[in-house]
Amino acid sequence: MQIRLMTDKDMDSLIDIWLAASKEAHHFISPEYWESKQKDMRNVYLPMADTYVLEEAGATVGFISTVQHALAALFVHPRDQGKGYGRALLQFVKDRSPKLELKVYKENGNAFRFYSRNGFAAVEETIDEDTGQAEFVMAWEAR
Repeated sequence: MQIRLMTDKDMDSLIDIWLAASKEAHHFISPEYWESKQKDMRNVYLPMADTYVLEEAGATVGFISTVQHALAALFVHPRDQGKGYGRALLQFVKDRSPKLELKVYKENGNAFRFYSRNGFAAVEETIDEDTGQAEFVMAWEAR
């Protein structure tokens, strides 16, 4: 397993991972919504973030993106979930940051439990203006 900084060559595979994982994890939001956001991910969100890629046996299986202390994205391809890759990516970023904050959809119970198990706590409940979905703001601080 290797975690490294994203390069331009990674963009297509990261968009594929993001789209597949988003559709599966967010079944309560239409697939068309996620498909309509691919251009923004490619041209806005990934370029503005510090993004790290996790590779296993030469294949990209997931990535994590931060913008300052905001955890903006953590996605592992659905076929590779449950193998510790998400935890490894999260720990990689936690080791380099004194604190992190993220948003997770209330309906995404698996992600909420994952972050809770990894030291995050819900600090606020808001509504995502884009989707109208309830979401939790979760925070973590190094001890």
